[in-house]
Amino acid sequence: MIDKNQIVASFKELQDNICSSLESLDGEGKFRQDLWERPGGGGGRTRIIQGQHIEKGGVNFSAVHGDLSDQMQEKLGLQTKDFFATGVSIVLHPVNPWTPIIHMNVRYFECGKNVWWFGGGIDLTPHYIIDGLAIDFHQRLKAVCDKSHPDFYPKYKEWADNYFYVRHRKETRGIGGIFFDRLDQSVLSKEALYDYVMNVGQSFVPIYTQQFSDTFQRDYSEQNKAWQLTRRGRYVEFNLVWDRGTKFGLETDGNIESILMSMPPTSTWTYRHEPGLIEKETLTKLIKGIDWTNERPSELA
Repeated sequence: MIDKNQIVASFKELQDNICSSLESLDGEGKFRQDLWERPGGGGGRTRIIQGQHIEKGGVNFSAVHGDLSDQMQEKLGLQTKDFFATGVSIVLHPVNPWTPIIHMNVRYFECGKNVWWFGGGIDLTPHYIIDGLAIDFHQRLKAVCDKSHPDFYPKYKEWADNYFYVRHRKETRGIGGIFFDRLDQSVLSKEALYDYVMNVGQSFVPIYTQQFSDTFQRDYSEQNKAWQLTRRGRYVEFNLVWDRGTKFGLETDGNIESILMSMPPTSTWTYRHEPGLIEKETLTKLIKGIDWTNERPSELA
């Protein structure tokens, strides 16, 4: 049976491959690496890029262990405190407002000898939703999920719609994607779930390359840039108020710079920001339940 050491090695390799690909995609930026150690046990590799097309991006690896706090143990419903967690987490904030923000996370957690699970997902946050690219994104995710189980995409797509929802704004963070958590032997074998999670991780580069290549050279105006900064503000709101990963990192005494690497380099909160017509069109699509795998999404037909 696959063990945590093999998963750690695979996640490190995944981080290396993604960083190399993103440097090639940007054409100029290079990742800066910071190694860190967690006082309670373990550590990680934080890698940040600030390039000509990727304004700020993070591709982080961590493998931490130790004792959970009483609060976290109760929240997770676990019998023991001893835990191990490893994962790769990515957030990219592009320069061009027409290029979307993307987030990916793959992770593995175990507690004691018999409790383990995988989690993760990919979601896309366009500042401007382009239907063709949204369809391509979801079709690629569906193909990845279908390799493991036909129920995965519809289930985890709905989970993403519900998870990446900015409740206080009553809008989705973007066009969703897939989100899954606590996948254990009740779902598939450990080996099958490992394969699924690695397939998700390895899909990141081709998925983002398509989004990036179609948009990074597109002309944009000051209005477009102002809207991008406003949407980045919504991204910050979700991550600080609702995101469980951010809270887990803070509550397990993780590296604060790595935890908050998902924040954009700049953002704005303009009182009663008044969107233009094209911005309003994007706002109409920030809703749950759109079937983006169809050429004519059902909610938009």
